[in-house]
Amino acid sequence: MFQSLGGQLAPSGDVRDPLASGEIAIVTRENAQGRLAILDDFEDAKIGWLWASDAEGRLTYLSDSAAGSLGREQTDLLGQPLTVLFETDRDNPDTSGRPLQFLLKSRSKLKSTVVRFAVGKSASEVKQTWWTLNARAKFDDGGKFVGYRGSARDVTVEYEREIIDNRLADHDALTGLHNRVYMDRRIDGMLAAFKPAKRSCALLMLDLDRFKQVNDTLGHQAGDSLLQQVAERLRSVVGDRGEIGRLGGDEFQVLLPDLEDRGKLGELADKIIQIVSQPYPIDDKHAVIGTSVGVAVAPFDGVEREELVRSSDLALYAAKKGGRGQFRFYSTDLKDEEEERQLLVDDLREALATGQLELHYQPVVLAEDCTVKCLEALMRWEHPERGFVSPGVFIPVAEESDLINQLGEWALMQASEAALAWPSTVRVAVNVSAKQFTNPAFPGIVTKALAASGLEPDRLELELTESVFLGDSEVTDKTFATLKKLGVRLALDDFGTGYSSLSYLRAAPFDKLKVDKSFVDSCTETDQNSAKIIAAIVGLSNALGMETTVEGVEAFDQLEVVRSKGATLIQGWLYAKAMPQEQVLARIHDGRFKIEPEGPDRHRPERRSVYRRIGVIHEDHRYNAMLRDLSKTGARVEGLAGVPQGEPIVLDLGAGQLAVGVVTRAGDADFAVEFEQQLVSDGANGLCTRHRVSPYALAAAGMPLTSLPDGSYSVEQLGGNATPKSPPAFMEVVTSKAA
Repeated sequence: MFQSLGGQLAPSGDVRDPLASGEIAIVTRENAQGRLAILDDFEDAKIGWLWASDAEGRLTYLSDSAAGSLGREQTDLLGQPLTVLFETDRDNPDTSGRPLQFLLKSRSKLKSTVVRFAVGKSASEVKQTWWTLNARAKFDDGGKFVGYRGSARDVTVEYEREIIDNRLADHDALTGLHNRVYMDRRIDGMLAAFKPAKRSCALLMLDLDRFKQVNDTLGHQAGDSLLQQVAERLRSVVGDRGEIGRLGGDEFQVLLPDLEDRGKLGELADKIIQIVSQPYPIDDKHAVIGTSVGVAVAPFDGVEREELVRSSDLALYAAKKGGRGQFRFYSTDLKDEEEERQLLVDDLREALATGQLELHYQPVVLAEDCTVKCLEALMRWEHPERGFVSPGVFIPVAEESDLINQLGEWALMQASEAALAWPSTVRVAVNVSAKQFTNPAFPGIVTKALAASGLEPDRLELELTESVFLGDSEVTDKTFATLKKLGVRLALDDFGTGYSSLSYLRAAPFDKLKVDKSFVDSCTETDQNSAKIIAAIVGLSNALGMETTVEGVEAFDQLEVVRSKGATLIQGWLYAKAMPQEQVLARIHDGRFKIEPEGPDRHRPERRSVYRRIGVIHEDHRYNAMLRDLSKTGARVEGLAGVPQGEPIVLDLGAGQLAVGVVTRAGDADFAVEFEQQLVSDGANGLCTRHRVSPYALAAAGMPLTSLPDGSYSVEQLGGNATPKSPPAFMEVVTSKAA
């Protein structure tokens, strides 16, 4: 026996209450009142909520308890567009990061779609709330879309827990930065999304110089504290321009979307280096580290993650190999890091054993009468196959191995012996690395060099950088005291380049400060403060009873500035480059040693003499020519006749680098061009264009992705294969120098 609540009659004569009698009460589709009562009970129990929208995406129905859970009245919410009320989270895997507007417009089925209540986002207005939506699109009998019908449920507790779990999975526990897994995923996603849109992104790879020394000398807790401070500094520099990750150890990545301007990238990399290289307070000590940065840009340096990461890695190694504290852009001629490093270590070990190394000596002169007061010993290596190898290349490699102590001892012995042949008023200066200085055997090595040569201790000057203060302060103080008892002189090199130098001057017994060359390079520029900084350093040195050497003076206008700021000791190419012992002895006459300044009147740091083939593009023709001089603002080109003054021209510098300019001077077979946009530093003492022609454009034209090929093509098409429509205007010639 049963009673229907759906409009059907009960069996004849049965008028009992079905609920009272224990019979089942059936609610059928036709009983609207009964169904409504059940839905009301469902909504009141807060098991779940119901909602509906119209064809325009406006909310037309929402359970009253749902509105109450948001702290709002239904009247505040009904009629509002769903896309105003709710938003999907970018990283929500259920929506693939697609916005709610996209999902609704596509009339897709909403299945456990997590959305966040978006009205009143600030914490002061409403607590962050997440719902999960399930819904289907509703169509009328004519197939016309009339809106969505669905259910909702509050999943805030579960979602917040998921956020925490995801953060732990995607973030480095120590620094709070993204971890390697997250960065790999972001790089993959960004490259995949940017490729069809022909957009670019940059990847910066950096690691910390001398971080291992912090861990070894101050302990792992100090190392952890330093990494946390580095992370904060990176956040302050990068801001919201990109994403930062710690890959492990002291390795970091910075991913920057839509940035391929190498001028801006170089400025950012340089700023990172400067900020990260400032001292770090750790307990009662100051740790001094540095960093090097490698830069790669997609799509130019790779279109897949593995390519882009490898390119930035190689650029980082090139930066470290170039002397640390520098940045490098990736170029195709960079070699494998580990292989190149090991080859260099092996070659350096052999060079030390077979006598390939020698010392050259650069004079330091009195500004008033050009008398040489000191000679700085600089290491030189002429490799039988590599040719000249810069100290900026092999010294960092030696510091990473055990060779630096052997090199340092050899240099001390050689320099002390060489100085005996100079006038007794001339000292010799020898550079000492932090690794040498912290070696407990170092004072004994200095004693041995003095005893073996017979050189007076006050004629030996040891040049130190502030990195010697990184280690144990008690050991450092003891080494300083021992060296001063020996009677040798101590100089602080690279003064003023960003570390907390004043605290070191208070603590260490220096006899001399050396003003870094970077201040001299820009001291003649009116928009720089370099001249004032030089004056301040000289004044500070005088007040402390120290000498001051200003290094890097290369032109008479620089000499005039540094003299006017009180400099008394000067070092630089204007007087002499570093020279072997034979040339030093040849310049000493009658026991006197004077060098008169000789060089250019004005300093032109940006000009570089080069000798390499380039392309010259004019109208729809491309010519081969020889690049001879290059500066930020222009170039001199040989090997092309008939180029008139005032003609617009494009220099193809290779790898997609097109420099647009105008001919300012024309000769028989050479011409000078002034660029429309200045070139920028490539981080390797060279120059490059800010922007490059995208390899996507080259690929679309059927060209190689690595460089523009020889041949004729339209400048407008940036590499099209069109046949020239006009005869060539210029003639390629072979100059005598090129021949």
